[in-house]
Amino acid sequence: MSEHDSIPDLMADIGARAKAAAAQLAVATSQAKAQALEAAADAVWARRADIIEANQHDLAFARDKGLWDAMLDRLLLTEERIKGIVGGLRAVAAQDDPVGEVLAEWDMDSGLHIRRVRTPLGVIGVIYESRPNVTADAGALCLKSGNAVILRGGSESFHSSTAIHDCLVDGLQAAGLPEDAVQLVPTRDRAAVQEMLTMVDTIDVIVPRGGKGLVSLVQKEARVPVFAHLEGIVHIYIDREADPEKALKVVMNAKTRRTGICGAAECLLIHRDVVDTIGQGVVRSLLDAGVEVRADATLQAIAGTQAATEADWGREYLDSIIAARVVDDLENAITHIRTYGSQHTDCILTEDDAAADAFFKRLDSAILMRNASTQFADGGEFGMGAEIGIATGKLHARGPVGAAQLTSFKYLVDGDGATRS
Repeated sequence: MSEHDSIPDLMADIGARAKAAAAQLAVATSQAKAQALEAAADAVWARRADIIEANQHDLAFARDKGLWDAMLDRLLLTEERIKGIVGGLRAVAAQDDPVGEVLAEWDMDSGLHIRRVRTPLGVIGVIYESRPNVTADAGALCLKSGNAVILRGGSESFHSSTAIHDCLVDGLQAAGLPEDAVQLVPTRDRAAVQEMLTMVDTIDVIVPRGGKGLVSLVQKEARVPVFAHLEGIVHIYIDREADPEKALKVVMNAKTRRTGICGAAECLLIHRDVVDTIGQGVVRSLLDAGVEVRADATLQAIAGTQAATEADWGREYLDSIIAARVVDDLENAITHIRTYGSQHTDCILTEDDAAADAFFKRLDSAILMRNASTQFADGGEFGMGAEIGIATGKLHARGPVGAAQLTSFKYLVDGDGATRS
């Protein structure tokens, strides 16, 4: 039997074990879950040299595949980034346990006392590309929210993810929790992804975290419910009342801090009244920083820009490239974002409260910002410790998906011999 032929059996076994573990994890104490995460954090830090060595194997594999620099940056683990993984695990451990939280309670004239409380979803399947840190983030958040998780990382991050997963298992063992609560699919075979998408008996929700190709595949073929996570076609609009210093600082950070993350700015919209002032300064600074600026006809007057095509509007570059165009006013900016955006994250730079209010009310992106870098579009920066992804759909979860967003709710109804007339 080939590896491919055995994938259905492999995944069925993983699913069954995850479902059994989920039943135990749903009633695990807050103390046990926190202990598991703290122990996992200790293990990650203690084995950081081994994790970095495993990551070097992944980087070599990725280079052989021809991954571009931004994708290699997503994959890279350094001691500083491992410190971030450890910090994320500890931050999630320290958070309040969402399971059992009373969301609302009330009494009825019939004598019923009703409570709506948070409850785990069950088994979560996470399919992700490149970033090995997702192994820790997703594992931690699912554990905290009482869910078992099946992790299927990208082929490029196989060794790094395996090394980090081993640390999560150590944490589960230390806390006396079932090891099967966090499982990593032990194969690069893409058939495992196809199998996960149809495991309706054991997986309760799929979370895809990756590029447009992966997310489109999952949404098209999944029979399991999906938390949508579309492209990060992130816009920044420089309003006529923008502060020049803030605008320069925010745009440069939003584009250049890390170009390969979903919160990186991909399109710059500039109010016509500030093209020759703030606009010129920002575009020239981007060019000086090595960013390729694909500009509309007006902005092409700035030396060094390249002509934008229709394909550049609504494009996620994940690279040191940004599209830029002039808009006549706030109305045109909103129209452009509605036409080309992905409802992920969009930002307005303005000192005008009325303009900011209109931007916030009339756009329906999962995250809307004012005078702040879009690179803050991250669960850790939102106080969630980590995130399993940014959901751009409108059902169940939206924006950064942390532990609380990985729960549903149930109603607990108490009576004292109550009967219905």
